[in-house]
Amino acid sequence: MNHWIVAPVVLPALVAALIVLAARFDILVQRTFSIAATVALLAIAAGLFVLAADGTPRAYLLGNWPAPFGIVLVLDRLAALMLVLTQLLALAVVLYAASGWDRQGRHFHALFQFQLMGVNGAFLTGDIFNLFVFFEVLLIASYGLFLHGAGAARLVTGFKYVTVNLLASTLFLFAVGTIYAVTGTLNMADLAVKASQVGPEQAGLLRTGVALLLVVFAVKAALVPLHLWLPGTYGVACAPVAALFAIMTKVGAYAILRVHLAVFGGEGSPAAGLVEPWVVPAAVATILLGTVGLLAARTVQRLAAFSVIASMGTLLLALAMPGPAATAATLYYLLHSTLAAAALFLLADLVAERRGPVHDTIVAAPAFPELDLLAGGFLLAAIATTGLPPLSGFLGKLWILDTLRAHPAWPWLWATILGTSLLSLLAFARAGSLLFWKAVAIATPPAGDPPPRARPVLPLVAAGALLALPVGLAAFAGPIARSLEATAAQLHERTGYVEAVLGPRPAAHAAER
Repeated sequence: MNHWIVAPVVLPALVAALIVLAARFDILVQRTFSIAATVALLAIAAGLFVLAADGTPRAYLLGNWPAPFGIVLVLDRLAALMLVLTQLLALAVVLYAASGWDRQGRHFHALFQFQLMGVNGAFLTGDIFNLFVFFEVLLIASYGLFLHGAGAARLVTGFKYVTVNLLASTLFLFAVGTIYAVTGTLNMADLAVKASQVGPEQAGLLRTGVALLLVVFAVKAALVPLHLWLPGTYGVACAPVAALFAIMTKVGAYAILRVHLAVFGGEGSPAAGLVEPWVVPAAVATILLGTVGLLAARTVQRLAAFSVIASMGTLLLALAMPGPAATAATLYYLLHSTLAAAALFLLADLVAERRGPVHDTIVAAPAFPELDLLAGGFLLAAIATTGLPPLSGFLGKLWILDTLRAHPAWPWLWATILGTSLLSLLAFARAGSLLFWKAVAIATPPAGDPPPRARPVLPLVAAGALLALPVGLAAFAGPIARSLEATAAQLHERTGYVEAVLGPRPAAHAAER
């Protein structure tokens, strides 16, 4: 077994404990440990990505207990891709937070590392119950991170956020219990074998458990009508936390891909085909509602929050389409939307910090320092988010539109995506003109005013790095697309994943029990 596979889970857990025990009173030491650990995680994730590129899934059996009886982590192309995305986002966020945000509350860096542990574990786990465990780890850490810096608005919204996720966790346990009662296993590879062996007398019960899982994952992915927790949560969280939370909805999308496609989507499974009839209309509603929220947003951070909802609708619409091509398009848009949303959250904070009392409210106000630089960043983020050429948002939506041609209602789906893209463009144009263009016309700093105070450069570097990544996705779209097509093909093929966990004869394993 390759022991590096467990490192993305173990390393942040150890660093978080070390920060709490040995560095909780020294913020500089906390920053050093946290940034160093995040850089190391990025290097490990890159190494695992290269390892997984040969197309061979690898299982890591904790305690060397054989599957399906023990805890198993599985590295394949999809897990490696999500690990790299998470660490890229995490590094930008921790650098941004190190400029001062981490001083506004206690234990930011410890909670940050626990959050990474939960997210990384969710991507690597090969067991549905342990998926629940890692969901709880990342959610508990997210509760603390969300309340970082306190404030009445965060306390009220935090209560709603906790309540919704506790209800989803309870439903998750019901789903897990139902599936275990039918199949006698929760190991994903074992379930991929046994799901097709379920008799007609228990097929309804299995479909019920799988449908409950879909509801849970839809809550995480903020799919309408289960999205109500997201605008308030993302709209009031501190900027680096909101940027990190951009990966949270993608954990829900990943879980739908992994569980509903790779585990229960096989030929002969009674639960196959559950996703499309429910997700397609909900995804269309999510796109429409997210776009309405964009038009009504009064702050840049709320604009970013509703852009997450709209992009999740587009992503889940592609996810519901059958075939590897649709899955590859989903993955490309997943990468793009995560990075674009995170960059927009950081830009919102940079603008708010410089505009004084009006913060990031979308109203005309006096000019502020570094206006031209931030206006350029906002323009780049707007182009990426709305899907204008030549950035990755345009390429991602074009790829998704191509995959939607297989759906009977494709003209309506095309009209939804193209029409809402135009409305999103209007929302960003309105915000940009009020924030930047009209700011110059209203006022300039009077002569004789003291020079503006020096501001840290690190936040600009972190936000700029996130903005550069969608440019890179567009510039290297060819090789990235080929890699994602191989990832999608591996996810649909299933046999390699099953054999990596259970051995070369999974049917024999099932018969022995």
